[in-house]
Order: sequence, then structure tokens, then C-alpha cells
Amino acid sequence: MSSDGVAVAESLIAPAVEAPGARQSRRSTNTVTLDDVARHAQVSPQTVSRSIRTPDLVSEFTLERVRASIAETGYVPNLAASNLASNRSMTVAAIIPAISASVFADALHGLEEILAPAGYQLFIGSTSYRPAHEEELVRAFLGRRPDGIFIVGTEHSANTTHLLRESKVPVIEAWDLTDDPIDSLVGFSNRDAIRAIVEFAHERGYRHPTFAGSLQRGDFRAAARRASFEEAVPELFPGETVRVVDSGTSTVDYETGRRLLDETLKLHPETDVLMFASDVFAAGALLECTRRGIRVPDDLAITGFGDFEIGRHLVPTLTTVAVPNRQIGTVAGELLLARMNHTSAETAEVDLGFSVVARESA
Repeated sequence: MSSDGVAVAESLIAPAVEAPGARQSRRSTNTVTLDDVARHAQVSPQTVSRSIRTPDLVSEFTLERVRASIAETGYVPNLAASNLASNRSMTVAAIIPAISASVFADALHGLEEILAPAGYQLFIGSTSYRPAHEEELVRAFLGRRPDGIFIVGTEHSANTTHLLRESKVPVIEAWDLTDDPIDSLVGFSNRDAIRAIVEFAHERGYRHPTFAGSLQRGDFRAAARRASFEEAVPELFPGETVRVVDSGTSTVDYETGRRLLDETLKLHPETDVLMFASDVFAAGALLECTRRGIRVPDDLAITGFGDFEIGRHLVPTLTTVAVPNRQIGTVAGELLLARMNHTSAETAEVDLGFSVVARESA
């Protein structure tokens, strides 16, 4: 397994038919075999196999001897053959919207933290928030027979949902809640989280809130946050205009946050609290406020979403919504491990919740 827990699939292509007389032995192609390791360690091939597959059943002395021979000979076990024999691939497919987003990276680290010690490797695919590509990834990964699937989101195409339900593979949906999960679920309510930060702004005495973010098509969680804001404002701020600034398909970075601030000030100068869909946007806006001499929170209050580390070091520090990014991965890993090892047949729906973190920016 690589240091980051990401595996590259081994090809299962059958060897080409060789012309008569052209066959070469394993020895002549310099491929180290299990028998070679056995001879080097002066043990039986069965002992080498047992040391690799069930090391707990081998004495410490013999295990160290076999491992030393594996290292010295450069032997690489044929996992494809082993997996066919055991009907287990020892892999988990992780399907996320974007590899570059730190929130999903945190979850993958949590997932890998649980699965790697048990011998599982991650296959990672990024949907780029495109439902059609998500379906392609699900088909591709199922073709490689993973032992479990971790997938961000609870809204999928009809075909994707059908494929996952019929796969008979343990599936964990993450990052949101739903009344009709495919299998198991680990997440929090995006709608409730935004409602909570809007209520916080109302309690602090702000009267002209604006919501800003990159609300690209296919990001159903961002859509849920926007919808929650649009529902909460009329209830908490009667007669107030519902203000939303959308950067469309712009990337999640500081520059987009700066532009969202600029557009808000032009379109809605009355805004007294600017509520961002991500801490990354909020950080970009805060830095731009400092450059322009806009006092935060006196002239304009700012909130974020995610509780990224940078928010704790900004001046002023960032008020935000903390969500359990890494814990989503660790809990999902524990649920998958129990199902894959047949220590539990139960599905689970785990609401990890969220919290409003009040700091200096609002």
C-alpha cells in the first residue's frame, strides 16, 4: 500500500498465446516466485503463503525470516490470484466530488486510518459534481469487485442508485442525511447547519444577511444550504430581501471569495452579515476586507462553513459552522470494516451533527 493509502488496480488481462518454442520460464523473465522466497527462507511454500495471508498463525521467528526473504528477493505477491481464491479484493472504492477539496481529503484520511491497518486499500474517484460521471465511476469500481463503497452525497441518478442497491456490497453514503439511504449513512444535515448560522446572525442583531458561494450544478449539498438560507430569512427577517450571490462554477479558492465580496458590495451594499458556503471563500473575503480597510465585524460581519484551520488564525478569527469532516471518514471506516469482516450485518444511519463556532468575525 502506498503512503497515502491509494492503490492502483492490478490488470487482470490474460496472457497472450505464445508461439511454439517461444515460452519462457518464470526464472528466465526474472520474476521472483513464491517458491524462490521459500528456498531463500528455507521454509515450505505453504509457510510463505501463510505468512503473507494469515501472519497471526505463524511464529514470530518464522515470520521475520520470511519477511526478510521477501524484502531481499523483491517478491511481490500475486494479489489478483489470491483475491480470486478468497472472493475478497481487500479494496474499498471512495467516490468524492473533488480530490482537491480539503474537507474530502480529511474524510479520506479518516477512512484510511481505519481501513489500512486491516489490510484494505482505497480506490479513489472524483465526480467533479457530475452525476453522469458518478455513475461511470460506480460502474467502473463495481467491475473491480470492491469489498465496500464510500460515496459522498445522498442524491444520485436512478441508474447509480440501482447499481449500488443491487451490488450487494456494503455502501456508506456521507455528508448529508436522507430518509431513504441506499445502505448505511454517515453525515449531518446541511439544511439544519445553515439554519443554525442564520439564527446565530439574527440573535447577534444583524438584519441584512447575504448568502454567497459557488453553487455549481450537481452540488446537491450546496443547493440544500442555499435552500435552507432562502427558507430561514423570511421567517427570521420578515420583509427582508433574500440575497444570494452565486459564483457559478468558479473554483473554491481565496480569489473566488474576494470576487464574491466585491459582487456583494456592488449588488447589496446594505449587507451587514455576509454568510459564505465555505471557509475558503470567507478567508478570501476577510483578507480582501483588510486590504480595503473594511472593518470586520463593525462594517461587515463574515461567517464561513467548515471550520478549516485557517479560520482560527485569521485576523479577526472566523465565525463558522464546524462539521465533522475527518470523523465522517473514521466512522464510515468502522462501519465498513464491521460489514466486510462479517462482524456486523446491521446497517446504520449516523448523524454526527455540527456546531456554530462563534469567533471575532461576527
